Amino acid sequence: MPAKNRANPLALAVLVCLAEKPRHPYEIATTLRQRQKHESVRLNYGSLYGVVESLERRGMIEAQETRRSGRLPERTVYRLTESGRIELHDWLTELLSTPVKDYPAFQAALSFLPALPPGDAVMLLHERAHHLEAELAQAAATRELAHKVGLPRLFWVEAEFGIVLREAELGYVRRLITDIESGELDGTGWWREIHERADDVPPTPPPFGDGWPHGEGMG
Repeated sequence: MPAKNRANPLALAVLVCLAEKPRHPYEIATTLRQRQKHESVRLNYGSLYGVVESLERRGMIEAQETRRSGRLPERTVYRLTESGRIELHDWLTELLSTPVKDYPAFQAALSFLPALPPGDAVMLLHERAHHLEAELAQAAATRELAHKVGLPRLFWVEAEFGIVLREAELGYVRRLITDIESGELDGTGWWREIHERADDVPPTPPPFGDGWPHGEGMG
């Protein structure tokens, strides 16, 4: 599978499941949910079957047999091919070793922050902080349960990484709120001004030129 086809982590999850043993798609989905992998890989049955078909076309997996249980419809059991094993190794190696450019939605929103009045932005950032606090409280409860049942850390490192990211985000959001409210955020004065004159001046400046704040009076 060429690197350009490595955009969907669900395909990697399928390869990992089949590396353990042959499975049919429903069993793959069940296994991923039981292991809480749907928290780190977007999973729905429609997408899963599409991924399985794509992997089969590319020779990464192949049908091993068709099973029927009672009145249930026939289910095709797939197994990993040698090409699939190589792809699994290469793909996972690349993901672990090489940072990639992500485009988080929150980062995009921050890049257009001046389009909202400062007061509205602060209110919304407070709301985000509350959501993050709730998520972290739930994550802490889940982590405590994992400890109680003796689940090795190896099997929830992805959740641990998610917690680290959320904690960092919460810290940043709190600092940003403080800097906006205090006026310490460079450019806040200009930001307030363009919304006070919203009828005369577009709320979002061009990236360069006379509309961009510079020099004295930015803070």
